[in-house]
Amino acid sequence: MAKNLLIVESPAKAKTIEGYLGKDFLVKSSYGHIRDLVKGDMAIDTANNFAQTYEVPSDKKQVVAELKKLAKDAEMVWLASDEDREGEAISWHLYETLGLKENKTKRIVFHEITKPAILKAIETPRSIDYNLVNAQQARRVLDRLVGFELSPVLWKKIKPSLSAGRVQSVAVRLIVDREREVNKFNAAAAFKITAEFVTGNGKELVKAELPQRFEKEADAEKFLNDCAGAGFSVDSLETKPAKRNPAAPFTTSTLQQEASRKLGYSVSRTMQIAQRLYESGRITYMRTDSVNLSETALQAAASEIRSAWGDKYHQPRTYKTKSAGAQEAHEAIRPTYFNQHTVPGDSSEQRLYELIWKRAIASQMSEALFEKTTAQIGISTRKEQLIAEGEVLKFDGFLKVYLESSDEEDAEDSEGNNMLPALSRGQALTLKVMNATERFSRPPARYTEASLVKKLEELGIGRPSTYAPTISTIQNRGYVVKEDRDGRQRSFAAIELSNGSVTKKTKTEITGAEKGKLFPTDIGEVVNDFLVEHFKGIVDFNFTANVEKEFDEIAQGLQEWTKMLHSFYTPFHLEVENTLETADRANGERLLGLDPATGKNVYTKVGRFGPLVQIGENDDEEKPRYASLSKSQSVGTVTLEEALEQFKLPFSLEDYQGKEVSVGVGRFGPYVKWGDAFISVPKNEDPLSIDQARAIEIIGEKITADAPVAHYQGMPVTKGTGRFGPFIKWNDLFINVPKAYNFDRLSQQDIEELIGKKIEKEANRFIQQWPAEKIAIENGRWGPFIRFGKEMLKLRKNPATNDKYTPEELASIALDEVKKLIVEQVPNAFEPKKKAAAKKTGAAKKAPAKKKAVAKK
Repeated sequence: MAKNLLIVESPAKAKTIEGYLGKDFLVKSSYGHIRDLVKGDMAIDTANNFAQTYEVPSDKKQVVAELKKLAKDAEMVWLASDEDREGEAISWHLYETLGLKENKTKRIVFHEITKPAILKAIETPRSIDYNLVNAQQARRVLDRLVGFELSPVLWKKIKPSLSAGRVQSVAVRLIVDREREVNKFNAAAAFKITAEFVTGNGKELVKAELPQRFEKEADAEKFLNDCAGAGFSVDSLETKPAKRNPAAPFTTSTLQQEASRKLGYSVSRTMQIAQRLYESGRITYMRTDSVNLSETALQAAASEIRSAWGDKYHQPRTYKTKSAGAQEAHEAIRPTYFNQHTVPGDSSEQRLYELIWKRAIASQMSEALFEKTTAQIGISTRKEQLIAEGEVLKFDGFLKVYLESSDEEDAEDSEGNNMLPALSRGQALTLKVMNATERFSRPPARYTEASLVKKLEELGIGRPSTYAPTISTIQNRGYVVKEDRDGRQRSFAAIELSNGSVTKKTKTEITGAEKGKLFPTDIGEVVNDFLVEHFKGIVDFNFTANVEKEFDEIAQGLQEWTKMLHSFYTPFHLEVENTLETADRANGERLLGLDPATGKNVYTKVGRFGPLVQIGENDDEEKPRYASLSKSQSVGTVTLEEALEQFKLPFSLEDYQGKEVSVGVGRFGPYVKWGDAFISVPKNEDPLSIDQARAIEIIGEKITADAPVAHYQGMPVTKGTGRFGPFIKWNDLFINVPKAYNFDRLSQQDIEELIGKKIEKEANRFIQQWPAEKIAIENGRWGPFIRFGKEMLKLRKNPATNDKYTPEELASIALDEVKKLIVEQVPNAFEPKKKAAAKKTGAAKKAPAKKKAVAKK
């Protein structure tokens, strides 16, 4: 048995570190946290200074049992979890749960997994930092209390199954606020003047632009007409040096942003890849808000730059962290070894590593030097001057390696930096073409994952470890969607001066197209508005940022954590109780106007199954009529005319091949119904635009898709693509087609192989079945289990033997015994369902009628 037990969070990290330490060390993984707050309202005792009750989850009990045994036998236990607050808390949980002794426990930290770093950490151990632990505990407790108390309010006042969180709710508010800015925005048009000239020899081109724009088309046209017979010359020429400096090495936030821009990675994917690179010893710790580099790193970078490009490319630099809350990280994200330009692994790891390497190396390189030239071009018939700008790269410096990308979206009309030909003051230029193009102002850009991280960091909301889970959570909860959206066609005026004559044209362009942007859902907007109205503090940017600062103060030992929680929780809890008692239900209801056909009010709101339109009042004798909004519509922006269009669905078309044809919208979106078959309408196609010819096309595509691609045992085999990828269907069996197969060119042998494997798997799947009762005992990935309807229930121990059921016992178990096992887990499983019947009696109190909001004609 090894004298020393060293515990890290992940098995990958354990494997890497084990290679650096001798036989006296045994390195084991805790697989992250080994315990968590118990579920339910017993987790935190708010009346007892926020005392917490923890439990070891069932999937960690074996890990804990093994670590306890190893810790008991070891002479010294080394807790080597990550260096941030979360890592400190993991070490504390290990200390408490494993029953470790202070004199037999040492805490070590390192920000890179290299042999020197690990050995240095062993030489300089410390004890657990309880300030960091308390900061993590404060965050965990506060966020649990917010979620635990807010969620029931949302269930009661909006709809069941909703949830809220402190940082997540602020992120949703940012996205909702931005969406409303975009929707309210009115584009203003103006005419941009550009020109192309040729020099005396007719070979060199000069591009220029008028600094101001014309608001009226007539003024732009007059400018071009005035220039039709004008002379043009270089009035002034200015050349001056310019320089550009490299960006700082990556922090968590800037890595997430740049990986999104350059590689197209989501925030969560970036962090998953960075985690693997860190655990395999390739990069330093990836959760940091520091831009500092260690002295060792600076020396290694300098050596690499000098050997690759020479001394003139090296310029030592230090960077200062802008984030006020950057307290616990010691170094920026960088490669552990600068002489490793690339790493083994999959392509995603290689691409992210190369991005990190280039950014870190570039940060220590010389500035790029330019020569910038500005020419002012006079017009003989006008007082305005056109401006031509160009720059020449004199020394590339850090640009030899890396150039930072930008989130800015206002570069639509920029043509980059031109190289101007040699010009002289007073030189005459010949006009080749001049254009006056109508351009429109742009609304604020919707957030991408990367730009949302940037905004959260600017506001001081969240910390490096919270950005990725925050963005994942708001999408998983259905409050926000990340998607591409098609733009719409827009006309614009284009006026051209060429060969002395002016011509006018109307052109078209696509505007408003979005790629990978974050949009709030209707339910996201309803929840946001409810929280803004009733829980201003939770979604207030300054308040949330101040909470983060208080966590930082706790981490520095400047504030007592339970005192901070009391100051937050007392008013918050009162706010919850008051809202439960006084707040009205919220569904985002909006009165659109009157239905011309009936004269009744038309509303849009979020219903139980999604956004809808309602004609009529709930308390009318005649029931209201309902229709679902289409996926492209939202409660906040749909118009009366657009809403009423939804009542045209479903509509019937002419029969096709003797079967009825209709178009409608169901739970899973728009469809064409042909006989008994429901055929999904292609994404982004408006079902109201489908006529007879288009319906026949959709039916034909379905017939082609459903045509047999082969036969097996005399029965047809068809193929398709579903929610979980490509599949083939045979004899009512759906069989997924793995990537190893060429789905477009499946051979008969492939099909027979896939079906054979599926038949074999299905034969081994069921141990016993009772179809009428919707009960079965099945073989699962983790062993046998009971399937009861849609429920998957555990197989408890056999009460007769107090041990696991044997295969023979399961093959012969009686239905009644299985039902007893089900009732243990679902107590009311076989009780008759009670039908709620409203009793109409004279004594019954009638709810007050809702006041009708009548729309003015």
